[in-house]
Amino acid sequence: MKKLAAFSAPILPGKTEQWLKFIGELNGAKSAQFKESRKKHNVRERTFLQKTPHGDFVIVTLKGDDPITGFAAFASAQDEFTDWFVKEVQDIHGFNLRDMAGTPMPEMIIDSGEV
Repeated sequence: MKKLAAFSAPILPGKTEQWLKFIGELNGAKSAQFKESRKKHNVRERTFLQKTPHGDFVIVTLKGDDPITGFAAFASAQDEFTDWFVKEVQDIHGFNLRDMAGTPMPEMIIDSGEV
């Protein structure tokens, strides 16, 4: 059975347009690289934009045999695509994915079961 993990990250003030451009590249010119990077680490990523009165947030879901380990392996990879991805995350969200190793991920506290 596949496991699910999720986390949220604020978009820095004034950076939503840059985030939309970043997502446009992931869905467009860099789509094959994005999909291959996740496939290589056995992670399916789904990302959502949540607009709130307190600012915009990104909600990321990761699904796989071990999504946390897979995502950590991606974040620590040393290749052109990952370097670009990590830089964009730093610019848009204000944190370095590569510094996240060992940071606790959110804990699932309720699951209504399969539908």
